[in-house]
Amino acid sequence: MTELVFVPLGGVGEIGMNFALYGYGPKERRQWLIVDCGVTFPGPDLPGVDLVLPDIRFIEAERKNLAGIVITHAHEDHYGALLALYEKLSPDGAMPVHMTPFGAGMLEAKAQGEHGAPKIPVEIYDGGQRFTIGPFEIEAIAVTHSIPEPVSLAIRTPAGMVLHTGDWKNDTDPALGPLTDEPRFRALGDEGLLALVCDSTNAMREGESPSERQVSEGLAEVITNASGRVAVTTFSSNVGRIKSIAEAAQTAGRRVLLMGRSMKRVVDVATDLGYMEGLDPFLGEDEFGHIPRNQVVIILTGSQGEPRAALAKLGRDEMRDVKLTAGDTVVYSSRTIPGNEKAILETKNRLIDMGIEVIEDTDALVHVSGHPRRNELRQMYKWTRPKIGVPVHGEAAHLAAHAKLMREEGIADVMDARNGDMVRLAPGAPEIIDDVPHGQIFKDGKIIGDDDAVGVNDRRRLSFAGHVSVSVILDRKQEIAAEPQVVAIGLPRADAHGEDLEDILFEAVVGAVESMPRGRRKDLDAVEDAVGRAVRAAARNAWGKKPLVTVLVDRV
Repeated sequence: MTELVFVPLGGVGEIGMNFALYGYGPKERRQWLIVDCGVTFPGPDLPGVDLVLPDIRFIEAERKNLAGIVITHAHEDHYGALLALYEKLSPDGAMPVHMTPFGAGMLEAKAQGEHGAPKIPVEIYDGGQRFTIGPFEIEAIAVTHSIPEPVSLAIRTPAGMVLHTGDWKNDTDPALGPLTDEPRFRALGDEGLLALVCDSTNAMREGESPSERQVSEGLAEVITNASGRVAVTTFSSNVGRIKSIAEAAQTAGRRVLLMGRSMKRVVDVATDLGYMEGLDPFLGEDEFGHIPRNQVVIILTGSQGEPRAALAKLGRDEMRDVKLTAGDTVVYSSRTIPGNEKAILETKNRLIDMGIEVIEDTDALVHVSGHPRRNELRQMYKWTRPKIGVPVHGEAAHLAAHAKLMREEGIADVMDARNGDMVRLAPGAPEIIDDVPHGQIFKDGKIIGDDDAVGVNDRRRLSFAGHVSVSVILDRKQEIAAEPQVVAIGLPRADAHGEDLEDILFEAVVGAVESMPRGRRKDLDAVEDAVGRAVRAAARNAWGKKPLVTVLVDRV
């Protein structure tokens, strides 16, 4: 039986790491289309990990049937895993990735900054364009969002048409790009839409998202009224916001300095594509000290409290040529990504202690989401009139709220899908027919793998209870030939009674060896095991925690 199925491997049950599959054909020989290939970022529970990626074992096993890859826009949570995962999807490097010009420019810039990055062939498409990948006829439909060239995808198959909205909102006055293409969405509804796979990020918020132009006006007012320097931190990918800030600065008679590697990379790409026309040249950091305080605006990275980003460095006074001082203003033109609250607050508190005024979106209209609120979602339903609704792009609370709204607005079949669910959209009534392998893998330096492959589990233990290394040397008579060496890292120096902890562990090592019969000591593995157990037990008794222990036993 020929079927049309939808399988999310990321982004459905979480914010970020978006990775969707559409399959068409009989079960044994379906052809597959990937829509988006995103990352999310590690929290403190993943020490040392650089990126969190979707587990793509399922489509790796099916890659002989993989027809192609399409990226809806160049946010990290939609395209950021391409360099890391591409060779798993196309070992011969022949599979093209379809992207808009801005997305292609961002991918090229990212690849130039990453040693050993794969060479990914890119097919460029524009909003309004149609193209075919395997059995899928795809139409890219312009929408507004917080980045240049976002699109929704109308995916046509003989079994029906699916609209994959990607990230979108109905901004009637955006800073960049065309409006959300309402006539095309209405035309899709007239044509007959089988399924709407739709952004759920703001499904819990009533009303409509303010326009980007209103944010521009709010930022202009803040900049005009400030007496000292103004630093505005925002997401580096939000080119429209960056341009709005720069325009507001020019209107107020101020020069603009860009800070942060990712910010400069994005602006370089946007400039090459003509998105930054009409702006005065940006300042160099070496010029900053020659500009009066009331004539400069800094646009910089660090809105999420990243410790190595430009804003955090300014808060620690670590920049050579650029400083903030009492009386200056810092504006957070961004939202807080869940999990980053503590880091953001630390930076804000440091700035406040410096005498700097901190302004955020609760103080003035200096940020707006790029995702649709409930009224905008209702508009999309009315335009497209889908038979099936599939909420995506959200955590459980967002998905549940969106599913409820879809049902309230009369969508006949609403699928409560999560990562790994295989949803049959056609033929017949939609249903979840399978659960495929899914989850998270990690990029750690040059290594990509699961917890065990990159050593995350042991790192967690190291961060909690430290490490003890022990070296024991036995002679031919199975006696201790030299004093055992014990090195404890990350453990207290002494127990609660003031006794040196390494001395306690040393005694445990000697006791463990001497308590073993000599004949048993011939088995070096047995000695290692006994010493390791003794050290862990001694640490637990003296400290209350069990460290990681490495024991090396040798014979002379």
